[in-house]
Formats: sequence, C-alpha cells, structure tokens
Amino acid sequence: MSDHATMQAIAQLIPEGSRVLDLGCGDGALLDHLIRQRRCSGYGIEIADANVLACVRRGVNVIQLNLEEGLAMFADNSFDVVLQIDTLQHLRNAEVMLRETARVGKSGIVAFPNFAHWPNRLSILRGRMPVTTRMPYEWYDTPNIRVGTFADFEVLARRNKLRVLDAFGLEGRREVRHWANLMASTAVFRFEHD
Repeated sequence: MSDHATMQAIAQLIPEGSRVLDLGCGDGALLDHLIRQRRCSGYGIEIADANVLACVRRGVNVIQLNLEEGLAMFADNSFDVVLQIDTLQHLRNAEVMLRETARVGKSGIVAFPNFAHWPNRLSILRGRMPVTTRMPYEWYDTPNIRVGTFADFEVLARRNKLRVLDAFGLEGRREVRHWANLMASTAVFRFEHD
C-alpha cells in the first residue's frame, strides 16, 4: 500500500476545515496534508521521540503521549474527526481506545492491515504466517500485537455501539468496495457513536 494512496483515501473522508486528532500520527505527514490540502486543524498524538521531532519540524501540533494511558485530557466531542491509521493493531487495549476515539470525536476513522486478504490466507494454508508489503514483519519481530480482519471490525463496531458510516478496503491505489475482506490489504472504516 502506498502512503500517498492512504493519505488521499483518508483525506477524502474528512470534511474541509475539520478539527482533527490523529492518534499515533507518526511523522505527521497525514495531519500536515490535511492542514495544507483540507484546511483542517488539530493535533497529533505520538510516543516516539523521532516522530515527535519530525512533527515539530513540519509545523504539526503534536503531544507526546502513550495511547495506552487513554485520552482523559480531551473532553467529549473535542474534535470533528479522530484518526487511528495503522494504530489499532499496536494497542494492548484496542477496544478501550476505540471507545475513546468515539468519545472525543464526533466521528472516527480507522485503517489497519486486513489479515483476511487472500495472499495472507494463502500463506496460512501453506503453513506460514504472512509476510507482505502491508505486513512486512516475520511473526517473531512484528510490532503488531494483534491481527484483525475487515469482518472482525464490523463485529467490534456493533458490539461497541458504533454506527459505520462508510467501509471499504484499499489495495495499492485502488479502493475496494466489494469483497473487501478478501480482496483488500487494508481495511478502512468511518464511524460515529450510535
């Protein structure tokens, strides 16, 4: 998956002028793009020192915080949109952070590697954990604490009373609307609290 393709797909989901909170914002590239191209404002949350520095160099507002500690510093509905792009699979308490995302944002957007993508299924059938462009680590050195699928997130959203407003997959630069659980390496969901 191309970072640019993800950025464009996510940016299209965010209304111009939105106040955005980007959880696990990395080097701030997405938030910088939203500020410059979509006239958004907001903050990134990041734990890694090098990424915090990269955000500062870009001029992106960033707060150094471990997401495992929660978002108690933010009031309900503080942001128009809260992003979790490639963050959810790294968190020990992903369900709590998903609820926090819905609490502090009027809407949320998550994107994560779809473990049910057909090449991954093929690797499992061959007896090996998948190593792909989207999941480039061996099973023993992956930063992903958990793996999930497009279908798994649909169940998690219902369980947490989240209304899915849009759901699709990404495969390279292509948006996948049909059979996304099988045909897309990345799952993308836009949701709000029910």
